[in-house]
Amino acid sequence: MRITLNGDPFDLDGPLSIQALLDQLQIDGRTVAVEHNLLVIKRAKYAETMVTEGSEVEIVAFVGGG
Repeated sequence: MRITLNGDPFDLDGPLSIQALLDQLQIDGRTVAVEHNLLVIKRAKYAETMVTEGSEVEIVAFVGGG
């Protein structure tokens, strides 16, 4: 299955939740914002929002500065 992840093609074995995708990528869901098919997904919905063939996912990390 192929999705677009941060603007690049990315292959997955099959449909999975946003939380499972973050786990696979070893990304802590508390430190990022996720957009799925142009919609910002609330952290509470990561486990139930499914990434499927053709999905577009953007993962943006929070950065502190000063």
